[in-house]
Amino acid sequence: MSAADPRPAADSMNSPAAEVVRQLASRERLRWYEAGVWLLAIGFYFVGQSYLSLWSQILVMILFALSLDLVVGYAGLVTLGHGAFFGLGAYTAGILAARGHTEALSGLAAAAVVAGLAGLLSGAVILRTKGLTFVMLTLALLMLLHEVANRAVGLTGGADGLSGITLSPLFGQFRFDIYGKTAYLYSLGVLFVGWCIVRAVVYSPFGRSIVGIRENARRMPAIGAAVHRRLVLLYCLSAALAGVAGALLAQTTQSVALTMIDLERSGMILVMLILGGVGRLYGAFFGVPVFVLAQDALSKQDPTYWLFWLGVTLIAVVLFGRGGILGIGDRLALAWQRRRSR
Repeated sequence: MSAADPRPAADSMNSPAAEVVRQLASRERLRWYEAGVWLLAIGFYFVGQSYLSLWSQILVMILFALSLDLVVGYAGLVTLGHGAFFGLGAYTAGILAARGHTEALSGLAAAAVVAGLAGLLSGAVILRTKGLTFVMLTLALLMLLHEVANRAVGLTGGADGLSGITLSPLFGQFRFDIYGKTAYLYSLGVLFVGWCIVRAVVYSPFGRSIVGIRENARRMPAIGAAVHRRLVLLYCLSAALAGVAGALLAQTTQSVALTMIDLERSGMILVMLILGGVGRLYGAFFGVPVFVLAQDALSKQDPTYWLFWLGVTLIAVVLFGRGGILGIGDRLALAWQRRRSR
């Protein structure tokens, strides 16, 4: 084969990694229908005011799922310990507010710094491992921080949780009322900023190199990509966003429970993400509300065995709806296009 033979270049252009990059490039442009999600959320503020407290918590969980998707969906690293950073952010903001620092935005910033630093330090170690070892180390970190929070009663409240959290009016004007109006708009604004950050990262050269690492980590160093360093930076960013989500929940509910840093929350958010669609910017926007609303409906229909029916529903989606809700939507849209083209 001569040096001028075009076949190697053609093969590389048709490789799975090249196809992933092409798909990312095609999604990079903002489309008009993307505004529909945000307009719907704004409209709900006016028509669903009886449920604003619930929906503000759903918005928080969407942000948490977005942070997890950076690691799971784009880097291909399955973790069961992401709740550790969520809990760190919650306790950071909660402790600051309980001790007199009642300004909300600076509490979010402090939570991002603490959780991001924890992600940087832990990621530098555990990201040197792979597969089951990586999963177990993330789980060990979660259990370690859970026990620290449980033992540090004077600081965290232990098993009783942290109470006495009060916040000053947002921007000096908007009080956090019992109806959840300010909390909803505050959560929506923080979620929008977080989504913009995630979107910018995913479609940046850095984000595309992360996808390349996911597809073939052995080849990336050949083109000058520092694999470990890039994964640590992504893990740090993901941890910071998870910390912001935890702080946001602590601020809007004005309490921090020990359950914010346990395995159940880490597992549930992973299930929500898979339900919506992993590696998709809007997967969390569909998976989290559907999961929470299904949980609410099934618990009302069958208070004793609702977890069984929820499990059956999730198994059906995983087995027959590859790619989650967005994957099902893609296949329906493709079938519709094929039918129209006949």
